[in-house]
Amino acid sequence: MRATVHSRFLARLGAVVLGAALLSACATAPNPADGEAVAEFNALNDPLEPTNRVIYEINDGIDVVILRPLALVYRAVLPDPARQGVRNVLDNLASPVVLANDMMQGKPKRAGDTFMRLVINSTIGVAGLFDVATGLGYPRHSSDFGMTLAVWGAGEGPYLMLPLLGPSNPRDAVGRGADIAMDPFTWIGKGSTVDALGYARTGTNAVDTRSRYIDDLDRLKAQALDPYATVRSLYKQNRQATIKEVIADDRGTAAAARRAAPSR
Repeated sequence: MRATVHSRFLARLGAVVLGAALLSACATAPNPADGEAVAEFNALNDPLEPTNRVIYEINDGIDVVILRPLALVYRAVLPDPARQGVRNVLDNLASPVVLANDMMQGKPKRAGDTFMRLVINSTIGVAGLFDVATGLGYPRHSSDFGMTLAVWGAGEGPYLMLPLLGPSNPRDAVGRGADIAMDPFTWIGKGSTVDALGYARTGTNAVDTRSRYIDDLDRLKAQALDPYATVRSLYKQNRQATIKEVIADDRGTAAAARRAAPSR
């Protein structure tokens, strides 16, 4: 049953991607003699811009009709403490994947923090409902396989706007698939109940995340001359800053130990 449901979902997603591909067209490269235009074109790294814009409009339509209204209801029905509890549980469920990536990135301090968060919040924090670990000195951080690939030296590739999933690039798209494969909940259990819980988790995560950015996205759409370009710029800046922070974090590594050792 589960395999059938997953197959149908993948088939539908594949149809969306194929439809977008049929609409695709590459952005027209500038005249090579125009050095400034060429530099800007390369900096944007968005050769599939016409296709990406079509997918952005489709995603935005889905957001306007479905996701934003659900997020508004979610925010109106649940008070702040309840929404924070939901966020804490979702973060705790994601901890095994975060821990795996911390380890693959060779970041022992970050991995230790994630492990302690998982243990503390799963027990004292009542299955992750309360974030006790942060108060004990184990702050939350994000980590995914796209970041792991970046730490390993993989380039990001061109900018992509994925159907339903939003801003990405080939490296992060592959990373998203790897994270799903690594998630223990992908492999644990069978049957319609497990499937329903998995889809509920995915849906709740989407609505909860959207609810936290209602005001920011409303302002962006109202004020930005080109919302697509603004989203692209913000995504790239945030992603690059996050990856730089991970790479620079060498706490617990041999290099950090050598720097901390007293000189002779």
